[in-house]
Amino acid sequence: DRVLALVKDLTVQKADEVVWVRARVHTSRAKGKQCFLVLRQQQFNVQALVAVGDHASKQMVKFAANINKESIVDVEGVVRKVNQKIGSCTQQDVELHVQKIYVISLAEPRLPLQLDDAVRPEVEGEEEGRATVNQDTRLDNRVIDLRTSTSQAIFRLQSGICYLFRETLINKGFVEIQTPKIISAASEGGANVFTVSYFKNNAYLAQSPQLYKQMCICADFEKVFCIGPVFRAEDSNTHRHLTEFVGLDIEMAFNYHYHEVLEEIADTLVQIFKGLQERFQTEIQTVNKQFPCEPFKFLEPTLRLEYCEALAMLREAGVEMEDEEDLSTPNEKLLGRLVKEKYDTDFYILDKYPLAVRPFYTMPDPRNPKQSNSYDMFMRGEEILSGAQRIHDPQLLTERASHHGIDLEKIKAYIDSFRFGAPPHAGGGIGLERVTMLFLGLHNVRQTSMFPRDPKRLTP
Repeated sequence: DRVLALVKDLTVQKADEVVWVRARVHTSRAKGKQCFLVLRQQQFNVQALVAVGDHASKQMVKFAANINKESIVDVEGVVRKVNQKIGSCTQQDVELHVQKIYVISLAEPRLPLQLDDAVRPEVEGEEEGRATVNQDTRLDNRVIDLRTSTSQAIFRLQSGICYLFRETLINKGFVEIQTPKIISAASEGGANVFTVSYFKNNAYLAQSPQLYKQMCICADFEKVFCIGPVFRAEDSNTHRHLTEFVGLDIEMAFNYHYHEVLEEIADTLVQIFKGLQERFQTEIQTVNKQFPCEPFKFLEPTLRLEYCEALAMLREAGVEMEDEEDLSTPNEKLLGRLVKEKYDTDFYILDKYPLAVRPFYTMPDPRNPKQSNSYDMFMRGEEILSGAQRIHDPQLLTERASHHGIDLEKIKAYIDSFRFGAPPHAGGGIGLERVTMLFLGLHNVRQTSMFPRDPKRLTP
């Protein structure tokens, strides 16, 4: 009937109370007739003292000292104030004086990595000659790596992004939908798709919920969003590409101009940034201990630049680019630095991309046939969202698909969706892992993918 307390709640106000705690043994250290344990729950930990006395024998102290790291234990103890802050624990003002201890699940004595090594900043490890854990070792032993305070903080913050995304859009009148992930034709019209056996035929894993979001707009849902897996068969072994990631997708009908949608998406992201800074400071600070980073900056309203303005900034910085050339990754990063210097923001929109570099369903700019009503959004100089006004006229859509060399028969159901009246609409797709990575200033998207999939990794 005992109630198990949370380590993060063992505050001074509960001093001298007897509590039960279930936690992992992070470290243990015997010293004479005493044993000091650090007990860990998620990203919080507390020092526990087992000392020979009325409630503990020598055998109990010895038993506690020999419990393997990462074992799960139940502990009964008294919360006591300490005279000196305990710098190695998140609970620095109290410790737990243990009266009873039970091993609930015993870990193996040899661990593939040490959690203290896994949270040590690389610079600190290099300077002090102490061990750090490389990325492959972390990912090969992901279950243990996810126990570190840094990983716990990253994925709790990432959960917050999904929550804030959903909360904000529902408050704006959006409907959450779920779209098929097994489809009959490549959703982006390209070759970078995973083919799967589907009974006697082939099918594909969806590169985007794009087409189905649009079909829902044609079905008069007006504002929709979805959160789900996206698959890209790209042999891209970079710091920001995955073959499977989580897409936060938005689609919306508009009345007069596609900027109505652009502003709605930008505001949604701003509300996410605000929510993270207000509700997840503990997680942000935990990650910053291992990966120091400047706080994320953004403007209200969000800065919007046209593609031609971005080209002018890059050319002024010495970059040679054609008017209809897409941004390379180095030029994206350089532009991000230039924007930060000029406008002091880490988040901005690039509007009016060249039509030649956008997908077939992108609406051409009616005033300039070389431009399109499309946009990308950037965080710290890296793209996190790609979107556009979609072509809602079936004849123009057919012409653009043919221009891109797409087999019209394979997208017949898609084009037919627009034959019975389709409102003007626009939208975009956001990569969850990239948003998490760039908000926290991390350097590899695999740090923000719980079980990452890339061209070289299919396990665990």
